[in-house]
Amino acid sequence: MRGLLMMAVLFGACLGAALPAPAQDYPNRAVRVVVPFPAGSTPDQVARIAGQQLQDALGQAFVIDDKPGAQGAIAATEVAKSAHDGYTLLLGTNTTQAQNPGLFKKLSYDPARDFTPVARLSSTSLMLVVKPDFPAKNLAEFLAYARAHPGELSSGYGSAAGRIATGMMESMGGVKMLSVPYKGVPQAAMDVISGQISFTFVDFAIGLAQMKGGKLKVLAVTSSARTPLAPEIPALAEELPGFEFSPWYGLVAPAGTPRAVVQRLYEAARKEMAKPEVAGRFTALGLETSLLGLEEFDVFIKSELLKWTARIKQAGIPPE
Repeated sequence: MRGLLMMAVLFGACLGAALPAPAQDYPNRAVRVVVPFPAGSTPDQVARIAGQQLQDALGQAFVIDDKPGAQGAIAATEVAKSAHDGYTLLLGTNTTQAQNPGLFKKLSYDPARDFTPVARLSSTSLMLVVKPDFPAKNLAEFLAYARAHPGELSSGYGSAAGRIATGMMESMGGVKMLSVPYKGVPQAAMDVISGQISFTFVDFAIGLAQMKGGKLKVLAVTSSARTPLAPEIPALAEELPGFEFSPWYGLVAPAGTPRAVVQRLYEAARKEMAKPEVAGRFTALGLETSLLGLEEFDVFIKSELLKWTARIKQAGIPPE
């Protein structure tokens, strides 16, 4: 009897060691947030703002780790295969969580199966940019020029968002362009500035800064209507009715992460995102705070998967 009791005690001790720490003890060490795009990109900046706020709220370091490449698939795959203990998170985007399945014949992760949504943090739109000396002064002239010179304009894309936006513009506008892949949006923007490519779609943070510096000209935004952040810039939908593209950013964890840990992360994010100074930092980047948590974010991601799979096919973009 004593031997059986001792075995039970040892088994219980081993089991307890294998179980995740209680939510109230999380986090008790640094948390890594993997970003699927390069340093300086909007996802990187979103992760740094959110990481600092979560660090302040939860008392442990949130370390940002940029892992660009394969339109975010490299980072997403790494996080999907990480321990589901809440200490490795992904700064998920519309690219990694909704669009890559339609862009790749074979994807090394499943956005729905391999992740647990934590919180959507923010959303935005893209900017269509060209060099200041581009031979079109506005959006209407740009589309007219593209139609008059089929196949001559080149577009760089540093994410699925840019690639799909270009494909949508081609199919809806009746134009033909050459698409060139980049590791990230900042690199594509630099090649527009240097004249290596004709145009690209960039995040607000990049577009506004380069426009104010006189290095890029913004012709349009991809939201369904003009944005109050830059009301003087027309929406693509004004020339191409129905055009709409609104990128978003949020935190996701590997599938199987304890619900209590996910809930603790969400509650911290909800509290921090509600602070006016945090909203102000996002606004400075051309972003809106648009928090969704847990079930809402899960439903949203599933709807985005359906929407973008259909739109990618409609745009005639062949999977790689």
